Amino acid sequence: MKKTLFLCLTLLLGFSGLASAQSLSPLGTWTNSEKKATFEIYKCNGNKLCGKIVSLTTPNDPATGKPKTDSMNPDPKLRSKPRLGLVFMQGFEYDEGNKWDDGKIYDPETGKTYSCYMKMENANTMEVKGYIGFSMIGRSQTWTRVK
Repeated sequence: MKKTLFLCLTLLLGFSGLASAQSLSPLGTWTNSEKKATFEIYKCNGNKLCGKIVSLTTPNDPATGKPKTDSMNPDPKLRSKPRLGLVFMQGFEYDEGNKWDDGKIYDPETGKTYSCYMKMENANTMEVKGYIGFSMIGRSQTWTRVK
């Protein structure tokens, strides 16, 4: 009887731990430390996550006064596409420990795309790391939830 009770208690605690481990979600609106833009993380392609630019601190190019475009895109056909609304993150899948991995992040300021993961630090902060090859080498940013 004690073994059965212990097993049930262990399973119950294990499931509640699993639920809390996945309770931190990156879905919502975020900004990075530079605060040049805000980004929306949302579900796409089933359970995968994507991200798009929803606002820019300086939405217009100071030289022309026109809306900023994806002018550094390696594909010349996409260079006139507006930055506002640009999907720049895609393919993130939940891994474990509040981490979404196997994604790609595109930097419209350089036109380069990197492998990327997002890891929730708490409900309102997450680490976003872009890298080439191995995740040990790359650049991390701390993003803060806006809403």
